[in-house]
Amino acid sequence: MLATQVIGVALALGFILLTLELVRQKRLMERYALLWLAVAIVLLALAAWRGLLSTISFAIGVHYPPALLFAVTIGLALLLLLHSTVSLSSLKDQNKILAQRVGILQRRLDEQEARLAELTGTQPSRADEITTSVSDR
Repeated sequence: MLATQVIGVALALGFILLTLELVRQKRLMERYALLWLAVAIVLLALAAWRGLLSTISFAIGVHYPPALLFAVTIGLALLLLLHSTVSLSSLKDQNKILAQRVGILQRRLDEQEARLAELTGTQPSRADEITTSVSDR
């Protein structure tokens, strides 16, 4: 193997190990890990099997096979970024809806506490002050 091929294989294996370690530490969800592992396996195959990279590159008209490896790497990274952006957008929308629902529930709770205070003739609870001081942190 050439030095660049050895480096490519080592980097791909390192990336696979890093992904597995992040899953083990529960810092990366399994569904995202599958995407990253698929990317790493494709890169590992292209780095290890020199003939495959050369065959594919010459078949599509790329005269320098490592350039194809970099192009594939960049393309896969862009796809992963797009997937992450779509997921982030969805989570942002869900977070907005959740915050609105919490606000509605808080208003309802305040109204119920005020009604209870009127019925019992006591002062409303200090839950609002506690909630406000906790949310300010």
